[in-house]
Amino acid sequence: MPSLWKFGGLTPIVVVQRAINELGQDELSTRSAALSYYFILALFPMFLFLVSLIGLFAGPESELRENILSALGRMAPGLASELVHSVVSETSKASSHVKVGAGILGALWAASAGMSAVVVSLNVVYKLKETRPWWKQKLTVVGLTMGLAVLIILALGLILYGGKIGQLVAMSVGLDDVFKVVWGVLQWPLSFAAMFLAFSLIYYFGPNTQGSWHWVTPGAALGVAIWLLASLGFRLYLHFFNSYNATYGSLGAVIILLLWLYLTGVAILIGAELNWVIEDEDRSIARHEAAIQRVQRQMKAA
Repeated sequence: MPSLWKFGGLTPIVVVQRAINELGQDELSTRSAALSYYFILALFPMFLFLVSLIGLFAGPESELRENILSALGRMAPGLASELVHSVVSETSKASSHVKVGAGILGALWAASAGMSAVVVSLNVVYKLKETRPWWKQKLTVVGLTMGLAVLIILALGLILYGGKIGQLVAMSVGLDDVFKVVWGVLQWPLSFAAMFLAFSLIYYFGPNTQGSWHWVTPGAALGVAIWLLASLGFRLYLHFFNSYNATYGSLGAVIILLLWLYLTGVAILIGAELNWVIEDEDRSIARHEAAIQRVQRQMKAA
């Protein structure tokens, strides 16, 4: 398959128009709402799995664990961040004796429910039926969940401790302060690269198709951009017009979290639609060229 960044020979405007048409046909809004439901069921097991994973390597009471736990909580906007942080803290403390072995595996299994919902939605976007055996599908889902967990930890680790990491590397290899400055600039692109890779992994392994691997696809770039802009915009809206508590009372934080997860689902599916439009055009071109070659061979044989 050619590079997806060639847009299948289409102009960006045509690609966007086709993607918007597909969004309506695939009922993106309804599917994103369903994803938000599965996400909220899988969110806290996912965070518990991340915290447990960090605890295995850095210790259960390490500064790294506490800082990443706080950063995970702040990923959600408004009061939802406080809800996430408090629930994960209480859950991790209460389950301190089962954070190994079956405890981690159980959290991973529960966290993979959200990824299972993503796989089902991606198959709809790519116009595919699920033909993989259930065990292969579940292994794919669990593998994607583990991969995303590692990438999330990597991205947050670079953001929180990028400066210290650069300083240790500079001291170990005897480099000067120039390296520290360069590393201070590079740690942010590396963090974003981890996010792009996470989206690319979902789009490659999620749907029941055998495509070509691309490190960064247009859909992944668009999905990450939409997610970041939507999260920032939602956070700013809540900062100036936070009326959810007045409307929903004590459920305000839960409603905010659900809406943020809904926007996350929207970002994932919009990126997938963009990739599918480009890949479908590439396949159409390949079929057309193959048909021309068959006719040419038949004419030569005659």
